Amino acid sequence: MDLPRLEDLPDPSGKRVLLRADFNTPLRGWAVADDLRITAALPTIEWLRGRGAAVVACSHLGRPKSASDPQYSLAPVAARLGELLGVEVPLAPEAVGFTAAAMAASLRSGQVMLLENLRFAPGETENDPSFAVSLTEAVDLYVNDAFGASHRSHASIVGPPRVLPSAAGRLLAREVEVLSGLLSATRRPFIAVLGGAKVSDKLGVIGALLERCDQILVGGAMAFTFLVAQGHSVGDSLVEPDRVDDCRRLLDTGRVLVPVDIVIAQEMTEQAQTRIVGTTVPDGWKGLDVGPETAAIFSDVIAEAATVLWNGPMGVFETAPFASGTRAVAEAVADCRGFTVIGGGDSAAAIRQFGLAERVDHVSTGGGASLELIEQGDLPGLAALREGRTA
Repeated sequence: MDLPRLEDLPDPSGKRVLLRADFNTPLRGWAVADDLRITAALPTIEWLRGRGAAVVACSHLGRPKSASDPQYSLAPVAARLGELLGVEVPLAPEAVGFTAAAMAASLRSGQVMLLENLRFAPGETENDPSFAVSLTEAVDLYVNDAFGASHRSHASIVGPPRVLPSAAGRLLAREVEVLSGLLSATRRPFIAVLGGAKVSDKLGVIGALLERCDQILVGGAMAFTFLVAQGHSVGDSLVEPDRVDDCRRLLDTGRVLVPVDIVIAQEMTEQAQTRIVGTTVPDGWKGLDVGPETAAIFSDVIAEAATVLWNGPMGVFETAPFASGTRAVAEAVADCRGFTVIGGGDSAAAIRQFGLAERVDHVSTGGGASLELIEQGDLPGLAALREGRTA
């Protein structure tokens, strides 16, 4: 997919650049708990600074319900970004308005500032054209490096390319290169590993992947709807009854592999008493991880793959008694000699939690965006860049 790159922009020296980043990071109190998405944006920021640009960064954080909920302030992000860059990164008290515009206008070459949470303004999620115009009033160029938000038609994603010379940042360009490459993967076998809570969230991507990959390995809570489609009783496990027929059709392809054993418990706690059963779960119990036999089967399939895409954990990996399946898949993907891609979200969190991120070829910063790109072949943010101004 051809996107305008940083090199396609007019000379950024002396210009102010609006950088849409994805700094939607987890916080612990008033500190950033995981700075992956901040460090991922550094190559683009440093490229712009190195060419004499001033950077006006902007992002959303969480889903604030009020216009200024302090728990969603980007202040911790500004502090961490400043630490990583070794410069002060002031935070504007608003996304748009007189103060934010004045701060942007006063920036000198190489300086960086951050606008307050875009979602504090309703115009962001409502894709209000006037909000997009306000974002661009004090800047000269636009760069989208927010892959994790580019599947949303929000004002800061699709608005600026209509009025400013625009380009994809380094992170966005790499994400699109890798994930689009999976759509035409020629290195076979191509194996997809899918987990997570709801099969309804992934029916579209399963259909798209079945057109391209050799086998899909299904774990996580979504696997129980498939087991019901096979005729099994799954106790109190999460099931989507209205998706059973869909799962049955997918199983009929013969290329969807589901668990053969399950880790079950009556409660989802660190102290829970667990049992390993086949594919029948007693009433009062719920499946919370794939079992060891399933983990071994999945690992053997992954070991023989030439291309692997993993999106979604095999169980509730954040809780120790239910982490073994996800750990086994993570280790198998890390050990695989083929080209390995982690499709963001909880899978990315898991691969980092187990200390294996450096042993895979690509860890995406966008779970929902990566799946939508694979399913649809495009995203609103990418289309906006292609259709927008480059000069």
